[in-house]
Amino acid sequence: MTRLEPGTMLTLTQCVSGESVTSTSLTLALDAAERTRSRYRLETPEGQVVYLRLPRGTVLKAGNILQSDCGTIQAIVVAKPEPVLVVTASTPLVLLQAAYHLGNRHVPLEITATELRLSPDPVLQAMLEQLNLQVTEALLPFHPEAGAYGHSHSHGHHSHSHSHSHSHSHSHSHHDDTHHDY
Repeated sequence: MTRLEPGTMLTLTQCVSGESVTSTSLTLALDAAERTRSRYRLETPEGQVVYLRLPRGTVLKAGNILQSDCGTIQAIVVAKPEPVLVVTASTPLVLLQAAYHLGNRHVPLEITATELRLSPDPVLQAMLEQLNLQVTEALLPFHPEAGAYGHSHSHGHHSHSHSHSHSHSHSHSHHDDTHHDY
């Protein structure tokens, strides 16, 4: 693998499968929000300037291998520890109920068999504590669920509205073959 001189800009344009990787030149520690950005300029702790220019909609996962536009440089993505709230419950049902309430609010959420993780939010923390869940702050890698449609949102706290349209059918009696003389 080719090494870059410090200060040289590197452009990574494609995600490649792990089978074609012999070694990586660079490790990119990205938080959950950064892993959802397909166009992004960053600087590594070593001073390497990296520009991600991936296909739009690309969501990176820890372990993904990115390759430079010239094909000579490869970088591995790792999940950078970030502030999260870790939610645990006295029973699996209580944890499922918490996941339901958070999902209803479209909160990016990491789900495991024993805990939930989400970005810190004092309003959500208070809600969870009111539901008798244990909430602790931690600095951990965050891997939110991709969602039912294969994409992930890491917007922090956001709101949006939904509009719903429904067709309403009304039955009307039309007698085209009947002629009325008035």
